[in-house]
Amino acid sequence: MADTECLNHSTWDCKYHVVFIPKFRRKTLYVELRRRLGPVVRKVAQQKEARIEEGHPMPDHVHMQNSIPPKYAVSNVVGFIKGKSAIRIARVSGERKRNFIGQHLWARGYFVNTVGHNEAIIRAYIQNQKK
Repeated sequence: MADTECLNHSTWDCKYHVVFIPKFRRKTLYVELRRRLGPVVRKVAQQKEARIEEGHPMPDHVHMQNSIPPKYAVSNVVGFIKGKSAIRIARVSGERKRNFIGQHLWARGYFVNTVGHNEAIIRAYIQNQKK
């Protein structure tokens, strides 16, 4: 049970494959934004005690494999990651003269799937998105 993690009264292994897209599926995740997106998303996920185990931004969507503690709902963690990352990305790469609250980077929905015994397959799929 090397992959399990522990909270005070529980031992868990909850992994999810998450995909979300930019607003209007614009191809906005290019060179500069892609480099900044990874560290920002990882830092935001740590605030909810989640961990990004694998991730790959494509020009029009983002694939991630997350490990989320069972005390948090997946929808809350994904919503938090999308909201806070949009604000941080806008502050760094957006126009400095505007207030960035209310700016939309991500579309409203997302795809999530539980990762069971297919973890190696999903990791390979995320890593080979460009091909």
